Amino acid sequence: QVQLVESGGGLVQAGGSLRLSCVGSGFTLDYYAITWFRQAPGKEREAVSCISSGGGTNYADSVKGRFTISRDNAKNTMYLQMNSLKPEDTAVYYCNALRYKTNYWGQGTQVTVSS
Repeated sequence: QVQLVESGGGLVQAGGSLRLSCVGSGFTLDYYAITWFRQAPGKEREAVSCISSGGGTNYADSVKGRFTISRDNAKNTMYLQMNSLKPEDTAVYYCNALRYKTNYWGQGTQVTVSS
């Protein structure tokens, strides 16, 4: 069964850090582009950061310099290190794996940043 399972969300004070993990099962992440999305209440889902199969990375301007995306293909896992968190980072965070027309989503993990 193909799955992406996120973990690592929680409640943190502003300025704190969290590391999100997303583990793939039933398929190999090596050849997939990985993107972390987030969706805050009442807002559209937005892309936060992505990493290509070759390791190239991109970040939304709102998180640049604070978030770091990475992947460990040996563990079939991708990560999002989030530092200097702000209340506006509060959202459900989703991981996505994309290769050609194959697209997998995780179930999401809640991140809440208190002021």
